[in-house]
Amino acid sequence: MSKQPTIVVTGAGGFIGGHLVADFRRQGVRNIRAVDIKPLDEWYQVFSDVENHAGPADGDARDFRLCRRFCKGATDVYQLAADMGGMGFIENNKALCMLSVLTNTHMLLASQEAGAERFFFSSSACVYNAEKQLDPNVTALAEADAYPALPEDGYGWEKLFSERMCRHFREDFGIQTRVARFHNVYGPHGTWCGGREKAPAAICRKVIAAKASGDHSIEIWGDGTQTRSFMYIDDCVQGIQKITHSEILEPINLGSSELVTINQLVDIAEDIAGIRLERRYKLDAPRGVAGRNSDNTKIRGYLGWEPSTRLRDGIAATYRWIEGEFRKDYTPEAAKQLATSGFSHGSKPIPGDGYMKESRHMDTWKQGISSGYGEA
Repeated sequence: MSKQPTIVVTGAGGFIGGHLVADFRRQGVRNIRAVDIKPLDEWYQVFSDVENHAGPADGDARDFRLCRRFCKGATDVYQLAADMGGMGFIENNKALCMLSVLTNTHMLLASQEAGAERFFFSSSACVYNAEKQLDPNVTALAEADAYPALPEDGYGWEKLFSERMCRHFREDFGIQTRVARFHNVYGPHGTWCGGREKAPAAICRKVIAAKASGDHSIEIWGDGTQTRSFMYIDDCVQGIQKITHSEILEPINLGSSELVTINQLVDIAEDIAGIRLERRYKLDAPRGVAGRNSDNTKIRGYLGWEPSTRLRDGIAATYRWIEGEFRKDYTPEAAKQLATSGFSHGSKPIPGDGYMKESRHMDTWKQGISSGYGEA
């Protein structure tokens, strides 16, 4: 009888991490450690039969001492924790995004020290050279397009650096690291308001708010011609596990190849809602690159598989979930406040991330670093 694995998932209180933990439970995995810096009551999915490490004191994966505790006896480590959000967040919080290097480094060190068999790192399509993404009619991005390097400033550089670190830990220390470059993951049980949400959730929320409030208009960031592919969460969770237990040594795309414009994404949400809205384009808002799509040639070659959930089907499930959450908390009169998205500094910051007015008087390097860092 094979030994039961001990699985660690960081970022387990978040969107992808919560779904990954749920899937391991469905498979009958008994030894799961779920880690997140957010307090337990802020997690999207919580399971009482899992060893939960929550809050700054017990779930901060920037703290190496805690990372050692998380990884002790672990066989498989899934490093999903990161300070990130949608384009409005990552374009306005570059330093906070780059500080995720602390989490990646400490979890990798602790995993190697603990003798973990496998380490999965969640990278991003934001690592790709921006000069290859200037046209909405983009050629799908192949893995080699990350070099020569010109990634998304802040967030993309953090991911690209951490990819290299995973490679060198595998080459130098023998830990089996695997890296997937996520392309715009969406679905239920994720961020849908507050400033960190991504385009599918934001658009669903805006359509729901417009319908509820009677103000049949929608604000769209940019001119709506930007193109993206969006991967449904079930495909993401399946892909993570396939890649982790594969022989794929290089960073690999994990995304849908179904390319749409933002205007077409709004069309889908409107169809689901049974409504047509006047579109107001906010041209000064963060919009990201002009076009981005996932070239799935390599993942098909390695695994004989690729994400396949149709965008319309995934958006329908996401819309229904957000609509349910919306109705719990908002009256039609209050709906207008959810009809737009903000992109200020530190939108709903995690505990301890240091973005406060008074922090401008601190030494810059201290911002976002957990208390007690560097102590024996």
